Amino acid sequence: MGTNGTTCPGPMKATSNGVFQGENPLDHALPLLILQICIVLLLTRLLAFLLRPLRQPRVIAEIVGGILLGPSALGKSSKFINTFFPPKSLTVLDTLANLGLIFFLFLVGLELDPKSLKRTGKKALSIALAGITLPFIFGIGTSFALRSSIADGVSKAPFLVFMGVALSITAFPVLARILAEIKLLTTDIGKIALSAAAVNDVAAWILLALAVALSGEGSSPLTSLWVFLSGCGFVLFCIFVVQPGIKLIAKRCPEGEPINELYVCCTLGIVLAASFVTDLIGIHALFGAFVIGVIFPKEGNFANALVEKVEDLVSGLFLPLYFVSSGLKTDVATIQGAQSWGLLVLVIFNACFGKIVGTVLVSLYCKVPLDQSLALGFLMNTKGLVELIVLNIGKDRGVLNDQVFAIMVLMAIFTTFMTTPLVLAVYKPGKSLTKGDYKNRTVEETNRSNKPLCLMFCFQSIMNIPTIVNLIEASRGINRKENLSVYAMHLMELSERSSAILMAHKVRRNGLPFWNKDKTGNNSSSSDMVVVAFEAFRRLSRVSVRPMTAISPMATIHEDICQSAERKKTAMVILPFHKHVRLDRTWETTRNDYRWINKKVMEESPCSVAILVDRGLGGTTRVASSDFSLAITVLFFGGNDDREALAFAVRMAEHPGITLTVVRFIPSEEFKPENVKVEIMEDQVGAGETRLIDIEAITELKAKIKEQESSRSNSDSESQIVYEEKIVKCYEEVIEVINEYSRSNLFLVGKSPEGLVASGVNLVRSDTPELGPIGNLLTASESISTVASVLVVQQYTASRPVVGSKNVTIEESLVEDSESP
Repeated sequence: MGTNGTTCPGPMKATSNGVFQGENPLDHALPLLILQICIVLLLTRLLAFLLRPLRQPRVIAEIVGGILLGPSALGKSSKFINTFFPPKSLTVLDTLANLGLIFFLFLVGLELDPKSLKRTGKKALSIALAGITLPFIFGIGTSFALRSSIADGVSKAPFLVFMGVALSITAFPVLARILAEIKLLTTDIGKIALSAAAVNDVAAWILLALAVALSGEGSSPLTSLWVFLSGCGFVLFCIFVVQPGIKLIAKRCPEGEPINELYVCCTLGIVLAASFVTDLIGIHALFGAFVIGVIFPKEGNFANALVEKVEDLVSGLFLPLYFVSSGLKTDVATIQGAQSWGLLVLVIFNACFGKIVGTVLVSLYCKVPLDQSLALGFLMNTKGLVELIVLNIGKDRGVLNDQVFAIMVLMAIFTTFMTTPLVLAVYKPGKSLTKGDYKNRTVEETNRSNKPLCLMFCFQSIMNIPTIVNLIEASRGINRKENLSVYAMHLMELSERSSAILMAHKVRRNGLPFWNKDKTGNNSSSSDMVVVAFEAFRRLSRVSVRPMTAISPMATIHEDICQSAERKKTAMVILPFHKHVRLDRTWETTRNDYRWINKKVMEESPCSVAILVDRGLGGTTRVASSDFSLAITVLFFGGNDDREALAFAVRMAEHPGITLTVVRFIPSEEFKPENVKVEIMEDQVGAGETRLIDIEAITELKAKIKEQESSRSNSDSESQIVYEEKIVKCYEEVIEVINEYSRSNLFLVGKSPEGLVASGVNLVRSDTPELGPIGNLLTASESISTVASVLVVQQYTASRPVVGSKNVTIEESLVEDSESP
């Protein structure tokens, strides 16, 4: 404690006795800190909301929020700064901010997988090296211009290295978030950018460690050498001593079991101990946490569980404090005069030119198209938190003065802010979607053209897999090669949490979605059971199931589904219902967001859509094809959707284990729907055409049944199709007929049945209109007792808008699949 009371304010007490005791809470550390955190959260979240339409990452809002609270804006008021951010409180604020930053850097290290760096292709590695080398050279050149003008007197060697590192950094977490926002995360350009950024990130941390080692105050070169060598020794110690211990802990945390609190505390303690050691060495406490994160085993349940426990508190509460701590040091007013503003332009130009030109030239040399090369250049120019860390370390070490610090912070904001709009301007993969040769958009058209049927099954979790596999088996039809092409799309939400990026990084780690196997062939990811199910089915059948992964916010994931369906030219997209059956046979909502997704896909899909209401179709396990049997019933009233359901069922009936019953409802002459106002259709000609097409479909079905009966004597393996016509007089008789087939395994119905009988059923109201009247009867009505699954089908019609026809440019879907290009 200092002896001069005029220059060294006394320490603040932790808590106050309250205003009723005559004390001001803002004169005490804890209440002041709480108020500071509330102000920071309110301002940064408000800015993030305002910048969301511009598709800017949250880090921009946090950096700008920190600057606004500093001397550049609100901090100009001495009353504001002395009330809410007095100098005597900054030590506590900085300490808490750096503690949060330590754990955040641990999470950043978790995002980097050293094994994936080993597998980085030559293309990504070349782009990464070019994106480091040329900007580093430009940074050194810029440092000479700054030292001769506004940074005179700083240490030469540390300043050169700090400027080189500051200009050559690519912020891996921020880049991943931007790629996710513009739906490029798992596309080819996204893979290259992430791989190059990961290499760049590791190189930047090594260079930063060198810069910190060189920046000791008044230290000799020998001291800097000792610091650097001690840092290298620390890394080796972590690899060969700490990592085996962490792996031992991770092995004690099997999948599906809660993580022992002792293991979590032990790991967090290791992170803090490593940070203490690196601070003791003289590098920085952040390096220890980052190294522990990098060497942490990425496989298994422990890493994911640890991230879930740590990240919300760290990234949501503590991390914004670091941006405020940085913003309080940033005074834009120090940039005065033509010379200073000219130097700001010079720094921004050199940062952009070195990174963009270096990346673009090497990308073109690697035969990357020009638009993708430009997009890569802009993406690799992303700065962010790591940039601020470098600048703050440089300022704390006396390497950067106030004016240089302000210039570099503004450069980081500008380069990151311009990334998204420039990438969207130069790279528009949505234009490459081919529509001219996409003809078979329905199962009915596919059957007529005798082409292979292409289906896309979407699933949310592993609980959907058994039913999907059984439905694929049912759709396989007769044993002809390439009779069926199937894509299985895993819907994964991309949230604001950094673990979402970790998840995406795992998805694309080996170039195959959720297909992560190490070199020994052992499965290592949490979705291995999904992999095993589809791989086993592929080997046992002649159907190739191509796994895909859609990673997107829930608000836009329907775009991924629709665009993938268009690119893969599928005839039908099959979606899971947003509810699942509990053990007591009652419905439980899985997640309401899935219902919204289903509705949006039905509105915008470029092909037919079906919603699968699963009640355990075919059991919970996969059985051999020879033992596979299903009783399928089609309830046919008429209309496009009913014909599509019939066409899909007829395709299924080619499977030898399936018995298909088609029930056609015909109104009697005295049929009078009670309390139903039958609307006269405006387009009577269109209604007549629909009835004629319905009759034609039924005629074809009868012909197929006759052909089946004639060939049954020659083969016992033919499937059985039964066609029945039910003449009904009223709505109650419709219910009675449906109950006759309640023992079926699967009902196929149209979403919007047409005709006089259907008009009576349309009176039934439900909170799930996406299932249509018949689907709601089979799932929610007490008058029908059945445990059968239901597939509600909507046929694609050209009059319905397609997602690709919107005026706005929709970027390439954030979807990765395992199909070779």
